[in-house]
Amino acid sequence: MANSIIELQIDIPASLEGNIFGRLDEHLKLIEKTLNVTLISRDGALKILGPQPRAEAAKKLLQELLVLARRGSVITRQNVNYALSLAMEHQEDVITEIDKDVICNTIQGRPIKPKTLGQKEYVDQIRQKMIVFGVGPAGTGKTYLAMAMAVTAFRNEEVARIILTRPAIEAGEKLGFLPGDLQSKVDPYLRPLYDALFQIMGPESFAKNMERGLIEVAPLAYMRGRTLDNAFIILDEAQNTTPAQMKMFLTRIGFGSKVIVTGDASQKDLPKDAVSGLDVAMKVLKKIDDIAFCQLTSRDVVRHPLVQQIVQAYEDYEKKQKPAVKRPADRRRREKG
Repeated sequence: MANSIIELQIDIPASLEGNIFGRLDEHLKLIEKTLNVTLISRDGALKILGPQPRAEAAKKLLQELLVLARRGSVITRQNVNYALSLAMEHQEDVITEIDKDVICNTIQGRPIKPKTLGQKEYVDQIRQKMIVFGVGPAGTGKTYLAMAMAVTAFRNEEVARIILTRPAIEAGEKLGFLPGDLQSKVDPYLRPLYDALFQIMGPESFAKNMERGLIEVAPLAYMRGRTLDNAFIILDEAQNTTPAQMKMFLTRIGFGSKVIVTGDASQKDLPKDAVSGLDVAMKVLKKIDDIAFCQLTSRDVVRHPLVQQIVQAYEDYEKKQKPAVKRPADRRRREKG
């Protein structure tokens, strides 16, 4: 009976069809292919044909997308992919619950929200803990969401200033070869932080607060010898710190401050065989109650769907390489035995 073909129906207002169905119906095609159902749109109604459990899963998923569309959210392929992965795990109403959490709006009025369970947990931990480590691959929103939380805290006068920093470690290049003074040499490393702030605050507000010293964007080396009170501090690209730099940074924290440390353990630009301060900190600090560690994964990637596939492909490749390294030694041991 569970495998018998049934027909279900959901009413979709014509004004929301384009958002829910996607460009050239790409969202519907993705749902059909993943859940093995047939979707037929006719006269404001969407018919769902398929085996009972799959047809019911498709209807619940489309109902979630309808709620998002009614709220004015722009539905992307990533939203549909993530909703499908949750549907396969029988997790319902997750997307609509996550979507309720609006951190702030960009200067263009676009709401900034967590888009996955991992991102939602990350945002919740930032609200609750004094220090949060957000670790994960490119595109998981770890820096951007931290920036949004920092701007929100600043606007709400929960902190007096925002301090953004990252180590000026070169990916194969040397600072000395770059033209200009020290500031122009380090600016390329800080550019991603500037870009995120421009988008959230707008260039004028950003420039005004920079001039007043309420927003500071600086290389990690500039943090030495300071005590950072009543500030929202973000350390980006933390995988490129040394253990000494990480300890120096974490011991700068003063009263009334909140700290977010972001990094991607798979993207280190440190010298060969150098130990990452991020790796050490995650081992040393894991038992301290007011420090949270959020591990984001390829499932939390919210950039172009191709980025998610690239991240997953590299993760799979690296997993396969680890046992391969041990085989020659294992073979020699067997031959000696």
